[in-house]
Order: sequence, then C-alpha cells, then structure tokens
Amino acid sequence: MQYDAVLFDFDGVVVETPSRRRLAEALSRTYERLGRSGPATETVRELMAGDFDAVATRCRDLGIETDAFCARAAREMVRTQLESVERGLRSAYDDVAAVRSLEVPLGIVSDNHPTVVSTLLDRFGVRSPFETVRGCPLTPTGLARRKPDPTNIEAALADLEAESALYVGDRVVDVRAADNAGIDSALLSRPDADSVDAAVDPTYRLSSLAAVPSIVD
Repeated sequence: MQYDAVLFDFDGVVVETPSRRRLAEALSRTYERLGRSGPATETVRELMAGDFDAVATRCRDLGIETDAFCARAAREMVRTQLESVERGLRSAYDDVAAVRSLEVPLGIVSDNHPTVVSTLLDRFGVRSPFETVRGCPLTPTGLARRKPDPTNIEAALADLEAESALYVGDRVVDVRAADNAGIDSALLSRPDADSVDAAVDPTYRLSSLAAVPSIVD
C-alpha cells in the first residue's frame, strides 16, 4: 500500500506512557489548591476519556468553577510530566529512529496536552521528522477531540495535504480513530504494554516502529 503520510500517536508509541499514579497526584494537588478534595483517580479516568460533562458535574458538586479547575489541572499535569522526564523517569523509545528513514510527511496526533508533546519532542531530540503536531488541551473543545473522534487526525492530514495515510497507535481507541478518519491503522504492541483487545481489527499489527518503513516503502 502506498501512503502519502504517516501519523503517530505519542504516549506509548514515541515516548513512554505517563504514570497514572503521578497524574492522579497532580489532580490531588489541583483539588487542594482550589480548597477542595476529590477522587483524583476517577477524575484522571474521566479526563483521559474526554468526558468533560462528568468533570463539569464533579466540579459543580464541589462548588468549583470548571474553567478554573481545568486550567489548574492542565498546569499541574503538564508540570508533573515534564518533571518525570527531567528526573529520568520517562524517555523516548529507541525505535523512533526508524521513522527518520521514511520519505513521506510525518505527524503526531496525541490525546496528551500539546505543550507536553512539543516539549518532549524537543527534549528527546525527535522533533525534526514531524511536520505537524496535534494535541488535546484540557478544555471542552480539546477534550471533545480526544480519540476516537477523528478531528485531530483529519486536521493533521490537512496540514500535510495527505489523503492516503497510516496511523500508528498502541490502543484500541487509536484504531477506531483511524477507522473514523477513513485511513489505515497499525497497532503497536510493545512487550511491556497492557494487553489489547484481540477483537480490534487494525490494518497491521506491529511489535516495533522498526517495521513501519517496510509497510510504507
């Protein structure tokens, strides 16, 4: 199959996935700094699912302005992720080097905050291959664009002026987002990753990014 672009998920594909425990701790600090306490683990789950209505309901029940909560949560979660990198707790995968040989335009489409994605790409020295980077800020619009919504994939394709593209991700939701955008998918299953539902039907299954060039070329 000839592709005129390849898009990649970020966490679990280009860089190691952030710790859910540390993200929950960041949200606990968010509640504390707003003078409240809350179920941080459940809130992480809601944010990761893009469920703004659930977050808004939780904020309303606690008497917190939703916009104020999301702004503070974004700062805490971004800071926590950047600190993890600086402490050596999170790094880029070695096989990212394989994408440099690809001769088609490349992009990143992530559900992580755009500040985190751009900063980590620069920090790990892997920014240059990617011509477009799309993330999801902690806003109603940003959360609504989390996968499987295809909006960010479609925007990246428009950035690259591409039609026939491949999306490489490591989760079921990545495959569904590619399907919704009308493009092929490659499901990456790393040895240390959680198991993926076998019922999902990606175009390709990979164990390393090193296999991508043979698919695209």
